[in-house]
Amino acid sequence: MRKKILPAILSMALVASLAGCGGSDAGTTEAATKEQATEAATEAASEAASEEKPDSIGSSVEGEISITIWDNNQRAGLQEIVDDWSAESGVKATIQVVDWNDYWTLLEAGASGGELPDVFWMHSNQAQKYMENDMLLDLTDRIAASNKIKLDDYYEGITSLYSYNGKQYAVPKDIDTIALWYNKTMFDECGVPYPDDTWTWDDFADAAAKLTTEEHWGYAIAPGNNQDSFYNVIYSMGGYVISDDKKTSGYDDPNTIKAMEFVTDLVHKGYCPDLATISETGADALFQAGKVAMVTQGSWMLAAFKDNEYTHDNCDVAVLPYTNTPDDRVSIYNGLGWAASANTKNPDAAWSLIEYLGTKEAQIKQAELGVTMAAYKGVSDEWVNSVDCFNLDGHMQMLNAKLVFRPYSKYTTVWEDMQTEKFKEAWTGDKDTAEVCKDIAAEMNATLAEE
Repeated sequence: MRKKILPAILSMALVASLAGCGGSDAGTTEAATKEQATEAATEAASEAASEEKPDSIGSSVEGEISITIWDNNQRAGLQEIVDDWSAESGVKATIQVVDWNDYWTLLEAGASGGELPDVFWMHSNQAQKYMENDMLLDLTDRIAASNKIKLDDYYEGITSLYSYNGKQYAVPKDIDTIALWYNKTMFDECGVPYPDDTWTWDDFADAAAKLTTEEHWGYAIAPGNNQDSFYNVIYSMGGYVISDDKKTSGYDDPNTIKAMEFVTDLVHKGYCPDLATISETGADALFQAGKVAMVTQGSWMLAAFKDNEYTHDNCDVAVLPYTNTPDDRVSIYNGLGWAASANTKNPDAAWSLIEYLGTKEAQIKQAELGVTMAAYKGVSDEWVNSVDCFNLDGHMQMLNAKLVFRPYSKYTTVWEDMQTEKFKEAWTGDKDTAEVCKDIAAEMNATLAEE
C-alpha cells in the first residue's frame, strides 16, 4: 500500500485550486495556501522527529551479522536480498536503520568505543577518515581471491573512492544520478509543457516563474541541497566546488558565482520557498505534498516517491537542463560502499555477505526491486523497469551526460556544513551571493590547507 506522506497537506493539496497559475483569486477560501501547507508540514515533521531514536549504532555478536544503514526506504528490498544470503550461508543477518544525522554521530561513537555493527554503509563524505584510521576491515586480499566479484565490473569512481594506500575497504553498492522530478498535474493546470532534453536552465527558470502561484511554488531548494541541486548547476555553468587535487575551493570562480546567483535569484523572486519554510519543511516533503512543481533529486528517492500516494499519481521525471549546449548537461554522482568493521567478531561471514551483495545477481535484484541503481555496470536497466508509475529514463540518460563525482576531501563535512550555514545569508538576501561565495572559498581553503 502506498504511503500518505504529510496527510494534512495532502488533503489540502487535493482540494486546492490549481487553475490560478500565475496568480489566483485572493477570495478563494477552499484553496490551500502555502502558509497553511507550511504549518501542516511543520507539525507532521515534528511528529516524525519525536519518534524514538536508537542510542547506539549496533554491535558485533559472534555467529550473527548486524547491518546498519540510514535509508528506511531501502530496508525492505535489501532485507530480501540479505535473506537470500542467509538461506545460502545459514547465518542470520538483520538490518537496523539509523537516521542520516544520527548515523554518523553514533558510528563515530561506536568506532571510538570499539563497538560497530559487522556491516554498514560508507559514504564519500566520511570514507577517508575511517580508512586511514583503520576502522574498516581490509578487503584487499579477500577481493583478490574471490571468484564472484571483480572491481573492474563497477564504476571506477566509486571503486577508487573506497581505496586507500593501495588497499580496498568497501565494495561498491550503487550509483546515483540527479534528474528533474516534476508535477504533471501542476504543469497541465498551468499550461506549461513538460520538461524535456531541450530545456536549458533559462527554460527551467521561466517554467518556475509560470508554476508559482498562491498554492504552490515552482521549485524547491535549500542551502543544504548540494549534490541533488546546486552542485549540478555549478558544473553545468563551468564552475567547480573543489579542485581536482583537493587543495583549492572553486567558490570564488566567476562561473561558480554565476551559478549560485542563478539559484538564489529563483529564491529572491519567490519561485522557491523562503529560508524559514524550506528549513522547517524540506524540498522533498513539499514535493510529496503537492506544494512545489519541481525538485531536482537523486535516483535514491525512487522508493519514497513511489510509495507516496501523491507523487505516485501526479509526478514524473526528466533529464536535468543544460546551460548552452547538451554537452554541458551535468549530473553529480556518488555511490555508497558496503564496509565491515575492523573489529567484527564475524570477519568471514561479514566478508561473505559483502561479497554476495556485490555479485551481479544481487546487484540485478537490487535494481529489479527498485532499491537503487546498481554500481555494477550495465544492470541498471532493470531499475528502470522496476516501476510503471514513472519514466525513469531521465535518470538513466544522466548516466550518459557529463558525470562529475560528488565533490569531497578528507574533511568534507567540515566545509560542507560551513557552506550550508553561509549560504543562508544569500538565501535571505542579507548578504550578496557573490560575497558569500568568496567568504566560503576563503574558509574552505583554510580547511583544505589543514588536510
